[in-house]
Amino acid sequence: MKKLCFLLFPIFVALAQSQTTAAPPSEAAKPTRYTFILSGNKAGYESSTRNPDGSLQVHFEFNDRGRGPNVNEKIRIGKDGIPVEIEITGVDYLKAPVDERFSLKQGAASWKNRSEEGQKKIDGKAFYTSISGASEETALLAQALLAAPQHKLPLLPAGEASIQKRSELKITANGQSQAVTQYAIDGLGFSPFPFWLNADGKLFASVSTWSSIIQEGWEGTAGDLLKEQDKFDNERSRKLAQTLAHKPKAPLVFVHANLFDSESAQMLPNRTVVITGDKITAVGADGQVPLPKNAETIDAAGKTLMPGLWDMHVHVAPGDGLLHIACGVTSVRDLANDTDFLMQTRSRFDAGTEIGPRIVMAGFIDGRGPYQGPTKVFADTEEEAKTAIDNYAKLGYIQIKVYSSLKPELLPRIVEMAHAHGMRVSGHVPSGMNAEQFVRDGVDEIQHMNFIFLDFMPQVKDTRTPARFTEVAAHGAEIDPKSEQVQAFIQLLKEHKIVLDPTLSIFEGMFDDRPGKMARGFAPVADNMPAQVRRGFLYGGLQVPAGQDQRYQDSFQRMLDMAKTFYDSGVPIVAGTDSLAGFALHRELELYEKAGIPAPKVLQLATLGAARVVKRDSELGSIAPGKLADVILVDGDPAAHISDIRRVKTVVKDGVVFQVADLDRALGVIPMK
Repeated sequence: MKKLCFLLFPIFVALAQSQTTAAPPSEAAKPTRYTFILSGNKAGYESSTRNPDGSLQVHFEFNDRGRGPNVNEKIRIGKDGIPVEIEITGVDYLKAPVDERFSLKQGAASWKNRSEEGQKKIDGKAFYTSISGASEETALLAQALLAAPQHKLPLLPAGEASIQKRSELKITANGQSQAVTQYAIDGLGFSPFPFWLNADGKLFASVSTWSSIIQEGWEGTAGDLLKEQDKFDNERSRKLAQTLAHKPKAPLVFVHANLFDSESAQMLPNRTVVITGDKITAVGADGQVPLPKNAETIDAAGKTLMPGLWDMHVHVAPGDGLLHIACGVTSVRDLANDTDFLMQTRSRFDAGTEIGPRIVMAGFIDGRGPYQGPTKVFADTEEEAKTAIDNYAKLGYIQIKVYSSLKPELLPRIVEMAHAHGMRVSGHVPSGMNAEQFVRDGVDEIQHMNFIFLDFMPQVKDTRTPARFTEVAAHGAEIDPKSEQVQAFIQLLKEHKIVLDPTLSIFEGMFDDRPGKMARGFAPVADNMPAQVRRGFLYGGLQVPAGQDQRYQDSFQRMLDMAKTFYDSGVPIVAGTDSLAGFALHRELELYEKAGIPAPKVLQLATLGAARVVKRDSELGSIAPGKLADVILVDGDPAAHISDIRRVKTVVKDGVVFQVADLDRALGVIPMK
């Protein structure tokens, strides 16, 4: 689900679609229609029409739990196939107004959108990629790249794109057959973006397990297209794993390390750690640990050796594995995903044919309705819930995550059935009940800090809608963590041994980030990112009503205050992000320290604390003999300066060694100094 709250901007990065050169007069007014599919369910459509003056008129919309864009776009194309004028109006994913303009006249380009305004003289050809437009632009970009020398073009405002042909496939639907061709564009993100053109050069589809857009009438072929894409994506991942992973043939030894002991949350200087195969076999003071013969030795002087990090709230997507490992995240908990995709991805990570963290899995269940979650697994009856839980248990899932449209009366039975399988239960607080009742019905954990705040906002009647964000932004500052009401709720959480997964970084993005200003959470790494990714960090968060700017910031500060109050009261906190893989976790940890939690305790909850919650602490979470060899080497002392956690240099997962600079370069990221 890449994701609920990250990259609210460019649809073009995630989708692609049709219409290339001017249409014959007989087809001038005939629209091309596509179906937008979200997690297996039809959620919207796109329509493209050639106007009498030759310009393109595009409409794109979809509904995702009350969110989703609704945009109209007019594109005027030059003789060389490159847009010379773009006008976009409507609303974006979070329903903020869209008014974006681009023009290219006599070699001078100018653009203005929600977060950017600029001009540039163009020497040659360059392609502007909008931040709010429909996917039509990606199809135009594909055609421009195919016609360009070496199939490369500069992008505006920044970056460069290239295109590569992958394969051809014959597909059949409704008694009709056609041949389609797979291409991939590089330069829009961390990895190539695949899509499909049909025989006349129009885009046929862009598909993934999360979202797809495909020509109407051919929706049933999406699985075949995805399977073909996977051949290339998996082969690319396999080659990266072969190139970037180092498996020591002899024991691996770290010497002179400052060792973070996650059991005591203390730094132990001058330590030696021996890794043999996939296990830690010795830990002790320098000079007191026998060094194996022919060992491969890493001098860790001046650096911190610590357990691999956990991100306890992810939705693994293609390419995420490399991002996680590059940031020192060696274990994740996936809290909702396509089952087949997740199982296959986890298998590749475990086998080492793709670089990625170990995954523990939570199964997703929601109720049907206009705000239903993006899933194929729904339960409106006890029988449906039992079927889903039994299947998740059979597949090795450790947890059930419920969602906002679940019928509240089903929750106690879901908890009972899941607990009978030894599974935890967590999630969003379903609409129609508050967090207090959620806890009393037997859950083990609450996702997202906003649901804590909503417990004290009875005026918010329907928490399935975006009001669960906007009302907390508008009124969260009014909630006093020290109030009698909050303190009574905290006591209830302690009595029920509830864990909190606050995902503070996504609320910082929603409440604090402003259009045109670099996102606070990604500012330290923004200039190291691919150009088109960096643009996303300028997009801003929720649309802030006039006069409410300080109130929104105060509400986020109150979230930090609440996190510290919970921590001081002994409520366990796990570090999860629900955002950009890897890099967002670093910000999450910084925010805990900003809230007032001591940095060593922040590192503890992101390592051993997480492992304990999912009952993997006997083998993970600390550096001790007999445990699995998941360790990271950090240039600095994050126990003293939490932001040093951004300077991971070496990662060991299951005894396999990765140099972060090499991983960064494979992602198009400039390595951190």
